[in-house]
Amino acid sequence: MSPLVPPRFFSEMEVARHSTKDSCWVLLGMRVYDVTGFLRMHPGGEALILHRSGNDISLEMEGPPHRHSENARRWMEQYYIGELDRDSNADETQTVRERRKTQEHTVDEEPSPLSKCSQVDLETDLVDWRKPLAWQVGHLGEKYDTWVHQPVDRPIRLFGNEFLEASTKTSWYMVPAVWMPLVFYLCWYCYTTLALETTRLFASTDYSILVHKYSFPLMFIMGMVMWTFIEYCIHRFVFHMRPPAHNYYLITIHFLLHGQHHKSPYDGSRLVFPPGLASVMIGSFYLLLTKAFPETLGVSLFVGGLFGYVVYDMIHYYLHYGSPQRNSYLYSLKAYHVKHHFEHQRAGFGISTTLWDHPFNTVIPEQTF
Repeated sequence: MSPLVPPRFFSEMEVARHSTKDSCWVLLGMRVYDVTGFLRMHPGGEALILHRSGNDISLEMEGPPHRHSENARRWMEQYYIGELDRDSNADETQTVRERRKTQEHTVDEEPSPLSKCSQVDLETDLVDWRKPLAWQVGHLGEKYDTWVHQPVDRPIRLFGNEFLEASTKTSWYMVPAVWMPLVFYLCWYCYTTLALETTRLFASTDYSILVHKYSFPLMFIMGMVMWTFIEYCIHRFVFHMRPPAHNYYLITIHFLLHGQHHKSPYDGSRLVFPPGLASVMIGSFYLLLTKAFPETLGVSLFVGGLFGYVVYDMIHYYLHYGSPQRNSYLYSLKAYHVKHHFEHQRAGFGISTTLWDHPFNTVIPEQTF
């Protein structure tokens, strides 16, 4: 909200009435926020916010169990809609207070530190949001790394050309629709080929080993594990490379590959890889594996890796838009990934699993919000 526009004022009773999935408001001190659109995105699940709707959540922002990061606080400012009017109808105030006494949550009456944070003003940002961003970000230079890791809740337009812009967007269901038929076909192909008992390791030596058809599930799982390592390496060393501040082209490439996702982490059209672009990487790994191993063995590893990639993309989408049950594996994974986006961009590179963060010492500490 622009500082030139007087803020709207709401009574406590009016704020308290907005306590459903269709309209959810919360307070931070005297400031009122409409967080309806954020319910599904919240890493702790929508129930945690709904339980506190109409109330002051200052204590929750400060912790325990965790203190929310500065980026999370900055993000919150996008939902600011006005101020609480303490001088409104006394009867309404008394009714609201009685209602709050029945809740488990203790309301903090002190102003939230969040009220001191500057609101995101897209009109005065370092880039012109009314124009495509792809050709602008390279000019940010040394300011790029800070800017790209200050997330906003709005879609990004990368290109002015409609075809180029459309090629960067994909609905989540396109990933399994395109790749799962290939997974099923290659599984059948590998199993039936191995059943012919013509596939051998070290075939040109006296120590050749027959690759039995019943070993296919093991190779499939090995391919999936191999993908989790590739996923980690790509995310850490490619997607999170630090482009030199003076290199316009590397900054632009980084933004197109992954920077735009960190700038707008809830742009649902860019949470999975477009099949056309993904096919280049997938084809490269296919050629590499079939050259490094006997063809059927290489394809068996490849199809496991391909399935791992599909699972990765689906999990990634769900971590942004799903509401996993509390204390489930996906619940902890969602919280972990949100920490990566909002506070620890140089750690937490595992998405479908945190397995490889441990040996490479990039695990995000438990209580770091």
